[in-house]
Amino acid sequence: MTVLRIDVETYSSVDLIKCGVHRYVEAPDFEILLFAYAWDNDPVEVVDLTAFEDLPTDVYDALTDPNVIKTAFNAAFERTTIAKHFGIECDPLQWRCTAVHALTLGLPGSLEGVAEVLKLEAKKDARGKALIKYFSVPCKPTKVNGGRTRNLPHHDVQKWQQFVEYCRQDVVVEREIAKKLERFPVPDHEWRLWALDQQINDRGVRLDPELFKRAIECDQQYKDRVMQEAKELTGLENPNSDAQIKGWLAEHGLVTNTLQKDDMPVLLDQAPNDETRRILELRKDLGKKADKYEAMDRSICRDGRARGLLQFCGANRTWRWAGRLIQVQNLPQNKIEDLALAREVLRSGDYDLLEMLFGSPPFVLSQLIRTAFIPSPGCRFIVADFSAIEARVIAWLADEQWVLDVFRGHGKIYEATASQMFGIPFETIVKGHPNYKYRAPGKVATLACGFQGGENAMANMDKGKEIESSEYPALVKKWRAANPNIVKLWYAAEEAAVRAVREKTTVKLKHGVRYRYESGMLFADLPSGRSLAYVKPRIKPDPKFGKDGVVFDGMDQQSGKWVSHRTYGGRLVENLVQAIARDCLAESLMRLDSEGYRIVMHVHDEVVLEVPIGTGSVEHVTEIMSRPIDWAPGLPLAAAGFECEFYQKD
Repeated sequence: MTVLRIDVETYSSVDLIKCGVHRYVEAPDFEILLFAYAWDNDPVEVVDLTAFEDLPTDVYDALTDPNVIKTAFNAAFERTTIAKHFGIECDPLQWRCTAVHALTLGLPGSLEGVAEVLKLEAKKDARGKALIKYFSVPCKPTKVNGGRTRNLPHHDVQKWQQFVEYCRQDVVVEREIAKKLERFPVPDHEWRLWALDQQINDRGVRLDPELFKRAIECDQQYKDRVMQEAKELTGLENPNSDAQIKGWLAEHGLVTNTLQKDDMPVLLDQAPNDETRRILELRKDLGKKADKYEAMDRSICRDGRARGLLQFCGANRTWRWAGRLIQVQNLPQNKIEDLALAREVLRSGDYDLLEMLFGSPPFVLSQLIRTAFIPSPGCRFIVADFSAIEARVIAWLADEQWVLDVFRGHGKIYEATASQMFGIPFETIVKGHPNYKYRAPGKVATLACGFQGGENAMANMDKGKEIESSEYPALVKKWRAANPNIVKLWYAAEEAAVRAVREKTTVKLKHGVRYRYESGMLFADLPSGRSLAYVKPRIKPDPKFGKDGVVFDGMDQQSGKWVSHRTYGGRLVENLVQAIARDCLAESLMRLDSEGYRIVMHVHDEVVLEVPIGTGSVEHVTEIMSRPIDWAPGLPLAAAGFECEFYQKD
């Protein structure tokens, strides 16, 4: 099939990074400046649209021709900008994204990052950022530039020519990357899934502007009040300054090097008196931000919807989705009982009543973030998620039969785990019975120990601090004794990965999973037909455990840098389980779409559907999600759901 490679340079007065491409193209001054393209291996051509040049007819026609595959690095940008500029539909089924292809192989998500890791001769033009800043974003009016707010080609002809060459070079680099990656193709079914992902992102989800604007206003009013109280108590000019507040605390008997959120509970316990405790509480409130509400305000489109909230393969170790803009993948849970009343009080602007009824504004506002997502008129949300999906997948992968039996039966995995761990009758682990106390350690151990977690994992999962920390080591041993096949899976996965790298071979695990070394990469082949990738794997001694282990290169999710990672059995199994769980969600998304359900977003293992009133049902949706999957025979899936007039956590 013919391939047309594309890169565009654009202008808009809207901030692309902060607002997203869908809001970006809605600016009245949005336009495509340069359109670079190449047919297959032909030379790259650049069309200067600012000079009133037209796209060649064959190129323009190809944009909507299903027999021509269009490719770009971060194709969502090209698709969206081209569709807007030319007033055409860019069907994602006709596109391929080279950035996504790179992410599937564990590579960076940026053009320059991939080119560097692959050591390509063709490099992204380093002048690009400065040129984009000059031509693609507004500039500040000054006496030197004649008071203009935008730089046009004639303002610096030399820079413009550099910009043209920069655009051309991006197509050269993208093509070189695509050629390097083509030996490891993305399965066709994943490109169909990506096309659905693009449709979901294009569709977007409706927001309640009255709610998020009031939330921003409420937050600012509360911050002003807190700042004033802190100034009066401390006499400081800026109590939000780390240096100033640390100095004040030291003068009042509390010396600290940190004011981080995670350290606040300890500092509050150490506070020598009520005054310092109150200052710490105020400082804690000043540190809370209405980031998500502000992101809603920036990214909402003219029709009241936010788009582009999900990044396909954003968590590239497992191919799970990542959040963008509003970051829907890490929304706070809601625990206020009367959410409807709380959101209506907020919308009314009566912030004093809101605080009186529901508590501190930062707490209430965090509880109401989800409720800012609302269905279209005449619709309601159906929200459904998989039940204990990771526990089901790991039991299936390990052939932990008693766990599978639980999920095929009553499904009460925490009680069943407690029964196995402590040797007590399952039926006695009910409220009111003394043995109910064992449910908490059964739950925490289930959540903490599946991926070779120990005492630290127990502590992280024991959020309610229901268990004495001294009990953690014994509970870890009990859980492992109750789940011997899962324990065996950790060591089998590690042994298979090490052997595959050391011998440059393929080692089968079970249920269609195998570790395969090929062309300097370690692949974990999954039952769904795709593979996880570990770049530049090698065997290195692990001094901590006195044995050899696998080390590979990859992105650090926190720093964004390309670094070396050490992995082990539990981590390898975690990758497998999360990847298979992701594939189960992918299967459900395709099935729900084919049944006519409008998916507006999905969060981890949960789908959010916008369904016209009088059509569809929770029962139908959960039945679709619970259906067996051909590539995972014997995996017991189950889903639960509910309807709502605004998004929430059930």
